[in-house]
Amino acid sequence: MAESEGSESRLVELKARTEDLNSVRNLVKSLGAHYIGEFHQIDTYFEVPKGRLKLRQIEGQDKTELIYYKREDIPGPKRSEVFILKIPKPETFKGLFEKVLEKKVVIDKNREIHRYKGTQIHLDNVKDLGTFIEFERKTKSSTKAVQKDQEVLHQLMRKLGIEKDKLIEGSYSDLATARTNTGKRA
Repeated sequence: MAESEGSESRLVELKARTEDLNSVRNLVKSLGAHYIGEFHQIDTYFEVPKGRLKLRQIEGQDKTELIYYKREDIPGPKRSEVFILKIPKPETFKGLFEKVLEKKVVIDKNREIHRYKGTQIHLDNVKDLGTFIEFERKTKSSTKAVQKDQEVLHQLMRKLGIEKDKLIEGSYSDLATARTNTGKRA
């Protein structure tokens, strides 16, 4: 039986709505960003007392990722602590998790990944939510390092013409949950 692999990292990240993913893609390419690939991801979020927990299945891959993270819910560049556990035999594990934990929401997205000067850029088309751009940059835990990396994300925001009013505070799970709750009240 294959063993699980885990990793932990600190990030600064940012997420924003975009109306025109093709224009943003062209701007990202014009910067000289390195294209990594396009992936169909299904993230199943579970209710947990602190942070966020999701099981990510990536089409065509034989491992699932269990991702736990704590992140500031603020617009703009935010700090995040992430733990990722790669799990073999994903269906068995998913079945167990669905028995033990309450499922919160499922996010179905196509994600295109680029890398630019140490920052991962995600161009996301999220079913029922729209299109988004996201930056992720590994950082060290010192306040000075975090501030420096947050400034890098601010500069990249300016280069790509991302307006502050398009920034998203939470996660896709928060947007989907808010959308579902609004729909229930109508």
